[in-house]
Amino acid sequence: MNFADIHPYVYYATRYPFSKAQSSNNRVSYVASLYLISEGKGTLHTGGRTYETGVGSLVYVPAGQLHHWIADRDDPMVHVCCYFDWAYIDRQTHFSYPAKICFHSETLISHLIGPEFPYVLPVHLNVEKLRVWVDFFEKFYTDNQYVNDRTYMRNLRIQSNFQQFIEFYLTFALKKEHIPNLYMSKLLERLDQDLVQGKLQPFETYYRELSISRGYFFDLFKQATGMTPTQYVTQYRVNRAKEDLLFSSLTITEIAEKHGFSSLHYFSKLFDKLHGQSPRAYRDQNR
Repeated sequence: MNFADIHPYVYYATRYPFSKAQSSNNRVSYVASLYLISEGKGTLHTGGRTYETGVGSLVYVPAGQLHHWIADRDDPMVHVCCYFDWAYIDRQTHFSYPAKICFHSETLISHLIGPEFPYVLPVHLNVEKLRVWVDFFEKFYTDNQYVNDRTYMRNLRIQSNFQQFIEFYLTFALKKEHIPNLYMSKLLERLDQDLVQGKLQPFETYYRELSISRGYFFDLFKQATGMTPTQYVTQYRVNRAKEDLLFSSLTITEIAEKHGFSSLHYFSKLFDKLHGQSPRAYRDQNR
């Protein structure tokens, strides 16, 4: 799955208390699921392993993975949980409920299993500040029902809250391995806004606001974007220039001036380096 295709969508989120020694039987969910143990204890069997869970356990089960829950006999667990896809899948013609669980593997419809996240996510983690996590979940509690004209506006709010939660979860689950530093994410939001509004500041302004050194700023920026700050800004300006080449009547000289290139020669040389052709050839070929 490509990161550009990821648009997390929650179908069902709730609080579920188990009874003493209650078991869920072997089951497979068509969608991914996250479980936070807010009270009690229990056991999870999945992926050929057994996990002992307690208060603060955060469990991720990918779509299509067999799993089996058993609550403790004396102190049964409470799940604060959600069922979601990494990208929305319409299953209405097959199931009455969007977050469908299969208890008989021979009836599983494999092509309806939700997509996987591009990186392996840990099955079991322990969280601190339990109340923070529970508060996140409570903001997107929703019934296991398809959206209709009466629930559409509420669903917009639920999905917005859920996406904020997913950002929080992924940052926690993946640490610094794959997800850009949170400070850099905020900085990139500001940088993009400054570029759009034509108010780009010297790079020194941005790294001083983060209270980090110039070298560390450049390292973090490269990790987050795959480019240096200069390359990032240049790529942005060239992309905006491409729009004008295709959709405006401005001359190439005017386009170079509009997007802050020091000269037509520099703009043409840079454009050719990035796209293998001159701005004029690009315009003639694509209009």
